[in-house]
Amino acid sequence: MEATGLRARIEEHVRRHELIAPGGEVLCLVSGGADSTCLWHALRSLGYRVDALHVNHNLRGEASDEDARFCREELGAEVVEAPARHGTEAELRDLRYSFAPDRLRATGHTASDQVETVIFRLVSSGRPGGIKVHREDGVVRPLLSLWREETEAYCRAEGLVFRSDASNEDTKRGLIRAQILPLLRELHPGADENLRALADETPRLPRAIETRLKQLLATRAGSKEADLGGGLRAVREYERVRLVDGRAEWGPWTIEGDTDELEVRPWQPGDRLAGRTKKVQDVFVDAKVPRRERSDWPLVVRGDEVVAVAGIANAPGWEGRVSVRRTNERSET
Repeated sequence: MEATGLRARIEEHVRRHELIAPGGEVLCLVSGGADSTCLWHALRSLGYRVDALHVNHNLRGEASDEDARFCREELGAEVVEAPARHGTEAELRDLRYSFAPDRLRATGHTASDQVETVIFRLVSSGRPGGIKVHREDGVVRPLLSLWREETEAYCRAEGLVFRSDASNEDTKRGLIRAQILPLLRELHPGADENLRALADETPRLPRAIETRLKQLLATRAGSKEADLGGGLRAVREYERVRLVDGRAEWGPWTIEGDTDELEVRPWQPGDRLAGRTKKVQDVFVDAKVPRRERSDWPLVVRGDEVVAVAGIANAPGWEGRVSVRRTNERSET
């Protein structure tokens, strides 16, 4: 382990996400484990003005008191007592983040924690999602580019002692760490990296809303409404679909454009590509589109002008401005 190189990676991550101002103040929330000990030491070594806070939940009797003593004596941490009523992971997290809300706080979450979070959210909600680099309440995660093994190696390289919490094995995160991840690594050695990549997936709509919108957009007969809940309703007017935020669904097609002025509608006899004399019908013939498919083939229009025949051709000036995906295939038109 080359400690200087690891600190450089932390600094690059902090600067890229603008987590802490250069030389700025930050309060490290420390448990005494390798991750938070590495966080505390590395940020100090990088020139940040670091204070420490340990929240003692008193869940493990003498072991909890020893953690508090360690953080106070070794890391100079202020110790606050915050017993938990139920002891759930969510309750404990909320308690820790309730202290010093007016200060910039940093936690020692690593890429390993990110992977465990992605697995839990996939299983519990059916969607990926990870730990935020910068929470809305002012909590930042400077170590998300490091793996847990690296923080432990950093502590050993710098001669830093740290505490181990055996109770972690009894949590949901502990189950994922001890049993599920080893099996996933047997399936594929790149499991950790691939799961970490899912943390960066763009957030999607709640599943129920997404399903209703897809059903709404899949039909093109007349007008139709869908109740999205919370007093929101979506309306589809006859055979035109507007691109919302530059994106629309049309049957098996997903169409994206670089402007929200576009709409999607089916082909109509006599249609021509804007700026061309060639009829869209001839475009279909040249592309060998079966006659039975033409009436449902989406055209991208701006006002009365056809700017693209999905997946086949663009009007002059619209090259590369509309992208189309049909089933599992993606092509640029």
